[in-house]
Amino acid sequence: MEKRDLLDKNRKPIGETTTGEGNVEEGKYIQIVIICFENDNHEFLIQKRAEKKNGKWALTGGHVVSGEDSVTAIIRETQEELGLKLTENELEWVFSKRAYDCFVDMYYVRRNMEVSILNLEKEEVEKVEWASLEKIKELRQKGIFLECHYDCLRECMYFLEKIEEEEKKNV
Repeated sequence: MEKRDLLDKNRKPIGETTTGEGNVEEGKYIQIVIICFENDNHEFLIQKRAEKKNGKWALTGGHVVSGEDSVTAIIRETQEELGLKLTENELEWVFSKRAYDCFVDMYYVRRNMEVSILNLEKEEVEKVEWASLEKIKELRQKGIFLECHYDCLRECMYFLEKIEEEEKKNV
């Protein structure tokens, strides 16, 4: 079982760890990472989680393990779940926020790739596919897309729109 550092409300380690069994005590937090892959068709890479992981659709991500930083964690999680090697230079940080009993760091990568090249960790991921925002909304409406990942995707879209507006201004 992976150990995770517990953090205070200011995101500072408190010298305690948890294995993720049960809820985190009030006033203590864990850290998670999520990555949004987008291709040139404005589709997003989504994954259907294994049944033992609730079987819902989601983005790629996971927990930051004890002693790890979020960049290392998202690179590790992407390698573990998708068999996809990323470098730190490819990652674009989108935001960090506190939500419920965790801190979330969101990353973005623009990449075109065939899903057939991915080597899925079957213990965690059943399948992956590129999906339009409309399809993701449909999955959410059916209750089969992780709500917190949908919220993060919406925030990522807002971030991307702001970048696009800035780029248009600078042309």
